[in-house]
Amino acid sequence: MNLIRSYALIASALLLTSCSYIFDRVPGVYSLDIQQGNMISQDVINQLRPKMSKRQVLFIMGSPMLKDIFHEQRWDYIYSFQAGGEARIQKKISLFFDADTLIGVQGDYRPSNIASLKLSNESTLDLPKRVLEKTFSQSILSLFDPSPETQPVKKKPSSLETITTPLPE
Repeated sequence: MNLIRSYALIASALLLTSCSYIFDRVPGVYSLDIQQGNMISQDVINQLRPKMSKRQVLFIMGSPMLKDIFHEQRWDYIYSFQAGGEARIQKKISLFFDADTLIGVQGDYRPSNIASLKLSNESTLDLPKRVLEKTFSQSILSLFDPSPETQPVKKKPSSLETITTPLPE
């Protein structure tokens, strides 16, 4: 009887542990993609330059994942990605500072010696100045006031224009 119980215990242990293996590979079951940490890519690392301040690095890389109290001059960035049910991919990079300036990079990426230039798809339009006869508040008030008299908008002089004031007589 003891022999049957031990075989049953071993068989159930083996079958229960294989359930996760079987259920992970069932077709049609959706598994979520899991992303954790700071997004690290070669494009971001290429923007880092020696002697950058901590503030500039913070703007480019974001907040570090780990700030060790024993190594305050070292910032660690970790990014892990696991596509649904597949193996996890983990990238890590450590930045070293001397006082407030970046002195070294260590990890899965290396900064390029060539400065990267990011081209923007955005364009700038120069619009002509609008000439307003009435301000927005004057146009709203004119809806309620039937009088045809409206005060024109007084233009404020810019600092580059000359201001002429009439002399008293």
